[in-house]
Amino acid sequence: MARADSFGSAEEKSRYVRRMFNGISRRYDFLNHFLSAGIDRRWRRRAIRASRLTAGESILDVACGTGDVSLEAAKARPDKIVAVDFAEGMLRGFDQKRKKLGLNGGVEIIQADAERLPFPDSTFDVTAVAFGVRNFGNLERGVVEMRRVLKPEGRLVVLEFSKPHRFPFRQIYFFYFKRVLPLIGRTVSGDPGAYSYLPGSVTIFPDGEEFAEILRRSGFRDVILDKLTFGIATIYIGVK
Repeated sequence: MARADSFGSAEEKSRYVRRMFNGISRRYDFLNHFLSAGIDRRWRRRAIRASRLTAGESILDVACGTGDVSLEAAKARPDKIVAVDFAEGMLRGFDQKRKKLGLNGGVEIIQADAERLPFPDSTFDVTAVAFGVRNFGNLERGVVEMRRVLKPEGRLVVLEFSKPHRFPFRQIYFFYFKRVLPLIGRTVSGDPGAYSYLPGSVTIFPDGEEFAEILRRSGFRDVILDKLTFGIATIYIGVK
């Protein structure tokens, strides 16, 4: 079982994360919604609103998983939605969901690595990633790639778990996240490592102002943070 802080290289982490998400892809949606009590849906809606995506624009959904961000973005009727993920199991789940909702032609799905996006410079008006950046093998490389494919004045929106600081919510949160969530996740997903890795990845992720500074160093300006639900998650917005 791999710990979130135990990888010897970015490539080793990427291989593990891809294998892990392929393994849990069939139960991923259920576990996400169940373990967050459905709050994750509300967070994604808020993130898309924060992106100011409008009709006629284009959006790239990075590390898209089973496509919930893309499906939320579709409500804004953008001109183009492209979704990428490097885990083929996740993309199969997204494709099935897309077909059920009749969105076959509305979202383009591509298997690709977030750190090597297969698009020219200045392609999209918005790049979005939900609960994915902490799994990048090389965080700063992934951030730079997301900026590269944005048009001038394009917006990046990142929705990611963060660490609450206020007592006693912080203590309750970490007990649930480190003890209860891995137990339920292992039981339902059948993967003994996945839901131990995921809480660990949140613990070591440079959230809050530390991540905001990474965005600024990578060339984003007007960076703002919006903390959600006592600081459990944060929306980060940056402009190219």
